[in-house]
Amino acid sequence: MAKYWYVIHTLTGEEEKVKARLLKQSQFKKLEDKMSQVLIPTEVVSEVKGGKKKISERKFFPGYILVEMELTDEVWYLVKNTTGVTSFVSYGSKPTPLLEEEVASILKHTQERKEKPIPKVVFETGEGVKVTDGPFTNFNGNIEEVNPIKGKVKVSVMIFGRPTPLELEYWQIEKL
Repeated sequence: MAKYWYVIHTLTGEEEKVKARLLKQSQFKKLEDKMSQVLIPTEVVSEVKGGKKKISERKFFPGYILVEMELTDEVWYLVKNTTGVTSFVSYGSKPTPLLEEEVASILKHTQERKEKPIPKVVFETGEGVKVTDGPFTNFNGNIEEVNPIKGKVKVSVMIFGRPTPLELEYWQIEKL
């Protein structure tokens, strides 16, 4: 029987624990040959705080994990009865495997996001923002320029009836 990728719904925040439990149970029940990979799709994000760049990892499908396995009754039972698993993603009562293109796309996305971090918060030119830190706290303005590499934006705020450009860091503003 062939192995396919399946999506398993878990309790949000329990993905790592469920992965560990699945791997441990598959070893204990000697089913490692039927369950080859358990994947939690993540991406690397960057944010700038206080002038320092911080890199962290976040799940891009929170509450879901991917498992490559041969779906026998024994494996289905093991997964279904693992603490933290709520269900298989399926059409009807039978778990539906992912298409090869879907798996390839998810794996590619995961790899790209590990190599090239994306900003945690994305700002766009023309977007309205509120200043949350510094001497211009509580001023509203519009973004004129975005520099994701430095984590800075140029915001135009009205001061004494005149538009004034401010260079601020991402963490000093929030979207309106």
